[in-house]
Amino acid sequence: MDSQQNNLFDTASQPDTGNDAYTFLEFNTQGEDFDYPEFRDPIRSSVAWPTPSDSLADPSERGGTGSDHQSDASPVSAAPGSATKGGRSGSGSGSGSQMVDSLAAGMSGLNFEDTGDDDNYEFGKGDFTEHACRYCGVSNPACVVRCNVPSCRKWFCNSRGNTSGSHIVNHLVRAKHKEVCLHKDSPLGETILECYNCGCRNVFLLGFISAKTESVVVLLCREPCLSVNALKDMNWDLSQWCPLIDDRCFLQWLVKIPSEQEQLRARQISAQQINKVEELWKTNPDASFEDLEKPGVDDEPQSVALKYEDAYQYQNVFAPLIKLEADYDKMMKESQSKDNLTIRWDIGLNKKRVAYFVFPKEDNELRLVPGDELRLRYSGDAAHPSWQSVGHVIKLTAQEEVALELRASQGVPVDVNHGFSVDFVWKSTSFDRMQGAMKTFAVDETSVSGLWLLAKILTYKHGVVAYGGYNRYIYHHLLGHEVEVQMVRNALPRRFGAPGLPELNASQVFAVKSVLQRPISLIQGPPGTGKTVTSAALVYHMAKQGQGQVLVCAPSNVAVDQLAEKISATGLKVVRLCAKSREAVSSPVEHLTLHYQVRHLDTSDKSELHKLQQLKDEQGELSSSDEKKYKALKRATEREISQSADVICCTCVGAGDPRLANFRFRQVLIDESTQATEPECLIPLVLGAKQVVLVGDHCQLGPVIMCKKAARAGLAQSLFERLVLLGVKPIRLQVQYRMHPCLSEFPSNSFYEGTLQNGVTVNERQSTGIDFPWPVPNRPMFFYVQMGQEEISASGTSYLNRTEAANVEKIVTTFLKSGVVPSQIGVITPYEGQRAYIVNYMSRNGALRQQLYKEIEVASVDSFQGREKDYIILSCVRSNEHQGIGFLNDPRRLNVALTRARYGIVILGNPKVLSKQPLWNGLLTHYKC
Repeated sequence: MDSQQNNLFDTASQPDTGNDAYTFLEFNTQGEDFDYPEFRDPIRSSVAWPTPSDSLADPSERGGTGSDHQSDASPVSAAPGSATKGGRSGSGSGSGSQMVDSLAAGMSGLNFEDTGDDDNYEFGKGDFTEHACRYCGVSNPACVVRCNVPSCRKWFCNSRGNTSGSHIVNHLVRAKHKEVCLHKDSPLGETILECYNCGCRNVFLLGFISAKTESVVVLLCREPCLSVNALKDMNWDLSQWCPLIDDRCFLQWLVKIPSEQEQLRARQISAQQINKVEELWKTNPDASFEDLEKPGVDDEPQSVALKYEDAYQYQNVFAPLIKLEADYDKMMKESQSKDNLTIRWDIGLNKKRVAYFVFPKEDNELRLVPGDELRLRYSGDAAHPSWQSVGHVIKLTAQEEVALELRASQGVPVDVNHGFSVDFVWKSTSFDRMQGAMKTFAVDETSVSGLWLLAKILTYKHGVVAYGGYNRYIYHHLLGHEVEVQMVRNALPRRFGAPGLPELNASQVFAVKSVLQRPISLIQGPPGTGKTVTSAALVYHMAKQGQGQVLVCAPSNVAVDQLAEKISATGLKVVRLCAKSREAVSSPVEHLTLHYQVRHLDTSDKSELHKLQQLKDEQGELSSSDEKKYKALKRATEREISQSADVICCTCVGAGDPRLANFRFRQVLIDESTQATEPECLIPLVLGAKQVVLVGDHCQLGPVIMCKKAARAGLAQSLFERLVLLGVKPIRLQVQYRMHPCLSEFPSNSFYEGTLQNGVTVNERQSTGIDFPWPVPNRPMFFYVQMGQEEISASGTSYLNRTEAANVEKIVTTFLKSGVVPSQIGVITPYEGQRAYIVNYMSRNGALRQQLYKEIEVASVDSFQGREKDYIILSCVRSNEHQGIGFLNDPRRLNVALTRARYGIVILGNPKVLSKQPLWNGLLTHYKC
């Protein structure tokens, strides 16, 4: 890309967007040699909004809570009665606020002179005063803040040092702490920052507003007080609300930034050192930076390799990484709990008690999924004893309501609805199965194999392994050894399609034909190219080859269900094996599941099993002898049904289920393999694989690894990716059937070397009866310029952008008024904070019926991989001076975001910030042409 295109968009001469969200923002470039075409006719531009209509009004016409008010604040006097509630708030210069001129009169009461306390420590010796910043040692009372969490109580300054955010904000985010107190000698005194209205102390929620007629400010939380206009009947201008933290620093009128001299004298500390010391503080709160230098502290694990000498080395590298991830997952889940829950009780079809409660996603790093195990607790009262029970999540609603099916129904306090608590119950099953698969791979030579040949070892020259006898071709391929290319000698079918499936295109036929002849293959399925249909057709032909049962896996239950449904359509007998914890979870392929088939197997020899099952359903439990008999009969029936299947479908982790322990599968297909870790993929492969097919797309998002240390060591790299790096060329599907041709152009050129062809025409992707005002009617896409500032979300670990959220609602409303139904619209964003804020904002402020907005799916970009909607609205969120674009830097995430829409897409973002990244720069250029 031309280097000139890496320049920033210059928005200095653009009109302010805080008051009119639908003003056209034409880009003024940074010089005459800047090669973006200049906008002259907004009607022909896809980067600006068309003429405002009734549904696309100024935000100020509906309350203004999403307005983007930016300011340079002046120190002001405290709000009456708010010394501890709202703090004795003042202001100075800062990017988060600009008050009216009349407030300047309050400045004289505040003193921002240096206190000289920086002389109270000697740099490098750790001999700091109590209130010195624990990172750098700055101790000026005007510049430091105390973390007010009782188990912490450490002091930090408002300096960025060598990091992108201030030291206090860095600590709060990494430690997941949210309360602070100012120093007693600071200009505002020893003040705990909290909401004037409700007392909320979460600094990531706090902001300030000014009185309309007095020289005072008050602190108010964003949720719920600002959102519900808590002070609307008082003399406060709610539209002027600004967060206390701006660009990851506290506003300067609240906490002063140390002088340049103070910062030069302070300890110079890197973001990496901060991460390490914060980890150390979790187990040793008194640890210092000197402790980081001690042997054995924070040692990095061995990184993954491209090639391994043998399976023992492979196990020795991956086993510690899986343990790191398991330990981190356990720590995270066991630290998550929720108190004061309100419960709604119900009884399921199986007569078990079901508890419904709201579990907000934004408050938790962990994402609940059906099948998760939770412990519900009640501490008891005068009329009820203390009680607890474990259950499985069977349903999650769009309104963040969780349905928890309890294991035991005895003693459940169903007449109580308030005061419950819930904890995660950590289970090691998935990690144990990965470790077990790696051990099997290392010690069992027949766990993965290859082609059966009659000769003995043929050659070993030039480092190339070529085995005869019991050929361990796949074993060597997985370890990265150079092996002679081998072909599978099977009779090929006359036609490569399958009954019940659409006809295959040329690239799909080539993929099926090639894979049937190879021991190990990679199929790359770009968005919308029909990889599920291709995989189902391939499994059909594998099953017809007479090599035994085919095992079909994927890392996610959704992908397994989709593939099982398609394979079943070909006429093959499919068994969908579910984890026992998910048997109560509704499934689109319920009739294919093993537990369903066991319950509904209508044969005379199963009458005793059915009687015991009915008795168990009615009574809740059986006698010990009947329970023993029931389990034996059920196991035998499960084995009988599984053995009669042509294809068994399960998750990768599910392949380690004890019910498959005695099965051997010569042919294994793993869908979405690029979203699975290597050890996860290994679980199905060690069941005797001789022919392996990995389906995925390494140009989209990979596995989710929670432990950063494990991710840095390479656990986030999939087996598919490593084989590509070793030179295994994926067979790429090339015809996309999802996107309007203009929507597929940029992803094809940017991620797939321009190889994607369109299987749908412009006419097939033109909406009939939809009157949406696209800037260019035959190009249903545009970039909607937003200059509203990002804010840190309530969790402290995510972001939101209120201006973008307000405009998302207006775009959604315009779609709805244009004739689009809610199920056709998807709103996606990289940030959980923005997702939660958009849901709440549309529910409260939507111009149409509230139910319409509840039916619209609002999700993270990552969770939308593999999904599609007719219309996609992408909220980019990031808008700052120093923080960059975070998640949006990942080209794979951008690829996913741009390829979810079938008929049209609207992107909201700040081009000045986004254009710093070359790929986004290219996208903006594409949208301007």
